[in-house]
Amino acid sequence: MIVCSCNVLSDQDVRSAVEAERTHSISQVYGCLGCSAQCGRCARTIRRIMDESLGSTHAASCNGCARSLQP
Repeated sequence: MIVCSCNVLSDQDVRSAVEAERTHSISQVYGCLGCSAQCGRCARTIRRIMDESLGSTHAASCNGCARSLQP
């Protein structure tokens, strides 16, 4: 699904950038993908995708530790 129509970035592009580079900010995601924010309408969606990706990566690396079980 396209999440940034200004830069034509898909949700998979964002997930790949987060997983490959361990980005922690939206601007880092843009930089990793070789572009920059334009109108900003996609920022919330990109942040949600980042949180989901980082959360699932952290949970997998914790292998069931107490931190990954907290909401």
